[in-house]
Amino acid sequence: MDQPSGRSFMQVLCEKYSPENFPYRRGPGMGVHVPATLQGSPMKDRLNLPSVLVLNSCGITCAGDENEIAAFCAHVSELDLSDNKLEDWHEVSKIVSNVPHLEFLNLSSNPLSLSVLERRCAGSFAGVRKLVLNNSKASWETVHTILQELPDLEELFLCLNDYETVSCSPVCCQSLKLLHITDNNLQDWTEIRKLGIMFPSLDTLILANNNLTTIEESEDSLARLFPNLRSINLHKSGLHCWEDIDKLNSFPKLEEVKLLGIPLLQSYTTEERRKLLIARLPSIIKLNGSIVADGEREDSERFFIRYYMEFPEEEVPFRYHELVTKYGKLEPLAVVDLRPQSSAKVEVHFQDKVEEMSIRLDQTVAELKKHLKTVVQLSTSNMLLFYLDQEAPFGPEEMKYSSRALHSYGIRDGDKIYVEPRIK
Repeated sequence: MDQPSGRSFMQVLCEKYSPENFPYRRGPGMGVHVPATLQGSPMKDRLNLPSVLVLNSCGITCAGDENEIAAFCAHVSELDLSDNKLEDWHEVSKIVSNVPHLEFLNLSSNPLSLSVLERRCAGSFAGVRKLVLNNSKASWETVHTILQELPDLEELFLCLNDYETVSCSPVCCQSLKLLHITDNNLQDWTEIRKLGIMFPSLDTLILANNNLTTIEESEDSLARLFPNLRSINLHKSGLHCWEDIDKLNSFPKLEEVKLLGIPLLQSYTTEERRKLLIARLPSIIKLNGSIVADGEREDSERFFIRYYMEFPEEEVPFRYHELVTKYGKLEPLAVVDLRPQSSAKVEVHFQDKVEEMSIRLDQTVAELKKHLKTVVQLSTSNMLLFYLDQEAPFGPEEMKYSSRALHSYGIRDGDKIYVEPRIK
């Protein structure tokens, strides 16, 4: 059979990892000798091959000599073939079948949707534990074939594949722990629930950038569908009501949630978002990547009670009553105005005269002197000002800096300002 046109896996491998291009050896024995049986091989007698091969964006279209792949890649455990031109699963199978210890395989952004994956080809993937098929437009039929032939698959990446629906596999994949299926168009919960049916041991489900609008499932059914789910990522989904957030509590082992960029939270402040989510999700220990400490949880739950205490009874969530049972009915927090005082009533002393005045604290010392000119009958250049804090133990402080703002002195009602003529 004619070899497909383009660059082969072996050709690229030899070019990238030749001693001239890749001289670094990762310890004794990491270079691989060509066996003596490979007479006439165009390769040098030694390549410096690490156990992790990165051959992305190299224009690879085919496998090349399978005997040479087997000779050179017996120790390889991870292989990145993303963004190449592989369009035939048979060629991928020729590569993978000759890498016996392969556990990680990245085939992202290869046009593999142009061919059908047969079960005998998929069988060569049997030892793979982590498989990346992002932007490969792999059909669900292809995914099902893979699942049937990879008994130890633990992590599967299916992002950017334009999925609008999920097709259930005829058999469950008990081994899968992590499913990364972001940036598709899975809007309906009836599609997401199929993932629970296919992957009953799922620990981590990453659904970011899907426009999921609601979680239409009973609490009991959610617990049965995802009995082992520990982490869920719903960043930039379309969730828009608190009832959907409450349903996350139905996952019996859930402890990590990511919920940034959803319509429901757009009208809340950053503080409100985090505290209201923590209070509604009592079992989570990590929210949006940050650990929820015990102190933060209690603060959030108390915040939740005060937030809803003035709402009409019909709008108060059930969680409010649970937390009132836990903490009791709380008093509203005192409103403390922390804005700086804008004015103060002070006594202005000049010679034997005392005049009570209200002065603006946003003005400078120079502006205050102008204001006092008519009161004390002194020019600003001939005027000295001293400020006496009624509680200060050190006596009056000269206000010598013309550009200094009055509020920086901490002037309060009842304080005193003394005016003295400058002695020439």
